[in-house]
Amino acid sequence: MKVEQKKVVSITYELRQNNGEGEVLETVTSENPLTVIFGIGNLLPAFEENLGGLDVGENFNFTLTSEQAYGEYNDNAVITVPKETFVVDGKLQEEMLYEGNSIPMMDEQGNKLTGVITSVQDNQVVMDFNHPLAGMNLYFKGEVVEVRDATPGELEHGHVHDHE
Repeated sequence: MKVEQKKVVSITYELRQNNGEGEVLETVTSENPLTVIFGIGNLLPAFEENLGGLDVGENFNFTLTSEQAYGEYNDNAVITVPKETFVVDGKLQEEMLYEGNSIPMMDEQGNKLTGVITSVQDNQVVMDFNHPLAGMNLYFKGEVVEVRDATPGELEHGHVHDHE
């Protein structure tokens, strides 16, 4: 069975920066493969373009430019937030204010964003709202390990259900 629209696809892969020469950023093994409904927007469009039409057992390797992946790094997505933003019930939540912590936030329009604390200062916190892989060319090397028909329920909900 081939990788195509509305099929449940499981893949394993190693993700590296650049053309396979860079640092390993993520490893997805057969013990816990990435399993998604293909072709409904769960993956980056350029990622799907490289998987479409492959058979179970086929290997893949390709590079996505930062533009095809998570975009260029945007300096304007690094903002300074007053420490009082992290006051809950009159108490500053100091245990969450440390470099590297990812914190779910919400913008003025109610959109959910995740920011990573890059520094904590006396009265403010500097947060980076760029995707962690922004500005990077990404090299994927892996294998298609399973392809099956999606169930009507999976298609209705837009995600894969566990089949035990």
